[in-house]
Amino acid sequence: MPFVLPEGLAPEVYPLAWLVGRWRGEGVVGYPGIEESAFTQELEVTHDGGPYLAYRTTIRLVVAPDDAAALTGDDAPAPDGDPDAARGGATADAHDGPVWSTESGYWRMPPERPSDLPEDQHPVELLLADPSGNVSVYVGAVGKGRIDLASDLIAHTASGAAVNAGKRLYGLVEGDLMWAHDLAAFGQPLQSYASARLSRVDD
Repeated sequence: MPFVLPEGLAPEVYPLAWLVGRWRGEGVVGYPGIEESAFTQELEVTHDGGPYLAYRTTIRLVVAPDDAAALTGDDAPAPDGDPDAARGGATADAHDGPVWSTESGYWRMPPERPSDLPEDQHPVELLLADPSGNVSVYVGAVGKGRIDLASDLIAHTASGAAVNAGKRLYGLVEGDLMWAHDLAAFGQPLQSYASARLSRVDD
């Protein structure tokens, strides 16, 4: 089915139009100090006609790792929500499993174009906040159904997770949204943290 631009979408964000909608799927998370675990994800990208897109997502574990009780320690990113729920393990419905993370923010297209950016790409920014006490700004480029981002700024509260840097990749593959997230945190070098494949959910 041919792609149709969302009604009322601001021209400034046309290169990101394929992101708009509701997405659902599965992925895997794993990092030093975190047992590799499967998760389900709900992701939504919306617009209100302004020159930006709103973004929000929730990741829930399918099977809580054996060391879930330790995930709120200083040596691993803590799952959001009730730690007791995480220790309780998976439920019959994966979409009701313990929340691992949530984040929300905005996609923006800056007007300034780097001189070395290829003609078929456009500059893009992603602003994010999460309840673990972190806010971050990612910058990069979008083109041909692919977005490459690297962290430009990451800040956290005194009690926030000690995240130092990150890279994110989003791509439209056979109609699905695929993404990968590399992370440098808790004294660890930049390395794979999580990835998923999501399918568009019809309203």
